[in-house]
Amino acid sequence: MVKKIAFIFPGQGAQVVGMGKDLYENFESAKKVFNTADKVLGKSITKLCFEGPDEDLKQTVNTQPAIVTMSIAALETFKSLIDIKPSFTAGHSLGEYCAMYCSGVMDLETTFKAIQKRADLMSQVKGGTMAAVISAPAGSIEKALKEASSVGYVDVANYNSPVQVVLTGDEKAVAKAGEVLTEAGAKRFVPLAVSGAFHSKFLENASSEFASYIANEDLSSASIPVITNVDASATISSEDFRNKMPRQICSSVHWTQTIENMVQNGVDTFIEIGPGKVLAGLNKKINAEVKTYNIFDKESLEKTVAELKSELCEV
Repeated sequence: MVKKIAFIFPGQGAQVVGMGKDLYENFESAKKVFNTADKVLGKSITKLCFEGPDEDLKQTVNTQPAIVTMSIAALETFKSLIDIKPSFTAGHSLGEYCAMYCSGVMDLETTFKAIQKRADLMSQVKGGTMAAVISAPAGSIEKALKEASSVGYVDVANYNSPVQVVLTGDEKAVAKAGEVLTEAGAKRFVPLAVSGAFHSKFLENASSEFASYIANEDLSSASIPVITNVDASATISSEDFRNKMPRQICSSVHWTQTIENMVQNGVDTFIEIGPGKVLAGLNKKINAEVKTYNIFDKESLEKTVAELKSELCEV
């Protein structure tokens, strides 16, 4: 029996050429979202999603609006087929913009303009690097950060799951942290192919510029609480979002804590809406008891709708 449902939305790295194409071709609600994105942003997000090329889709200025467009198209199509109101929404990094849209904080046009502004500012950041750490022994992350800080700036970008964190910062400091963690017994240390040190102080100027931008945008208070990345807490007030959105750009993504918060508040069913199954994989590491559905194409959409209708009939 379903107790509480949360909608969750993926972030950068989930993109794939062809995403959303079959939704666009089969559902008017999806087509409307893609067409709106093209019109509002003055470029063909639709072509980027459906045809790529991959090297263009991977560029931050394109990746962020593309994933948001595809995810919202999937959301609107899902909503057209079944009436389910989640208890919470959340999104990983850029996915938080989909969560805010879903919760009524921003309308569609404002969401597209905001994510494009965020992407433009983040793409200008150069320098630094990021790396994923897999299965680090308890306490070793903190120790590694402390030791590596002697050669430069390093911090945690993402708390993705109990067995995966992502480090961000100066190249030498991140590499030093990797050495310390490997010696401590971490299973893997994987440098990431990124253009800069996201979710770090390297983006403080971008954060400041975004704060000036969002100060003039029309935000509403959320109709459904959004569990925000910067503090993994339920957020409703429009002014809280106006404060947290810029901070999110240069702060750690507390994803593990976000999922744990929702589970502690009774959520037992998550619906990942957007390209890929990254968040479902993380959920298995965070809490193996919860159920996670995926909506990333026509087949997964229809399967999820059918299973949820069956479950809800049993309640």
